[in-house]
Amino acid sequence: MTVATLPLRVLLGKVGLDGHDRGIKLVVRALRDAGMEIIYCGLHQTPEEVVATAIQEDVQVIGLSLLSGAHHYLLPRVLALLKEQGADDIAVIAGGIIPDEDIPMLKNAGIRMIFQPGTPMSEIVDSVKGLKE
Repeated sequence: MTVATLPLRVLLGKVGLDGHDRGIKLVVRALRDAGMEIIYCGLHQTPEEVVATAIQEDVQVIGLSLLSGAHHYLLPRVLALLKEQGADDIAVIAGGIIPDEDIPMLKNAGIRMIFQPGTPMSEIVDSVKGLKE
C-alpha cells in the first residue's frame, strides 16, 4: 500500500466533563464506514491525553465533541499543546454545542472546522476527507 492510498487516521473523543457521547459515536461510525481509520479515545479526556494519544497514534486529524460550554478553554489548549509538541500539522476539528458567536474566535485560534448539531453526516465525512487533499 502506497502512502497515497493509506486511509486518513482520525482521533475522536470527548474532552472535559461532558458525558454525552451519542453524537460522537455516530461520527465514529460514519467516518469508519467512509474508510478512515478511527481511534476513539472516549469520554472525559484531558487536552494533554488527547494530544499524547494523537501523537502516539500518528493521526492527521483530531475531532473533539463538546457540549459543556468549555470550548473557550479546551480547544485552544489542545492547539497550544500540539504546537508545544511540534505536532501542529495535525488538523483539529470540533463539534457540539458551540454558539455561532464563538466560532470566529475558535477558527482564528486554529480550529479547522466546526460542526453544530444537525450537520448531516455526509457533510462531516466529505469535509474530513477534504483535509487529506
